[in-house]
Amino acid sequence: MLTGSCLCGKVAYRLAQVPTRTLACHCGQCRRQSGHLWASAPVRDVDFTLTEDTGLRWYAASDFAKRGFCQNCGSYLFWKHNDEDQIAVSLGSLNTPTGVKLQEHIFANHKGDYYEINDTLPQRDA
Repeated sequence: MLTGSCLCGKVAYRLAQVPTRTLACHCGQCRRQSGHLWASAPVRDVDFTLTEDTGLRWYAASDFAKRGFCQNCGSYLFWKHNDEDQIAVSLGSLNTPTGVKLQEHIFANHKGDYYEINDTLPQRDA
């Protein structure tokens, strides 16, 4: 079981399963929200439990998804599609050791012009 939290601890969670997919998203929304790319792992809703949510707030960033963050410390933690039974959790919010490794880049064609993707991981444009 993995655990994670925001910077101040007002939002905390646990995962019943170690994520099997990890990715770095380079889309404009993730870059603006996080300040750079956003590394995350989708997990099934049944494997995700909030253990502290006093700071949790959701922002409807589009018609199809929302983003969860801590209203106290500002940590960006979650991405949730409105019609899917999974939630993406920020890899940076997981307590170590995680046992996970980044596996792919998505929306690579939307990356910022101030950096290059120099690793050998697969890159997708969507």
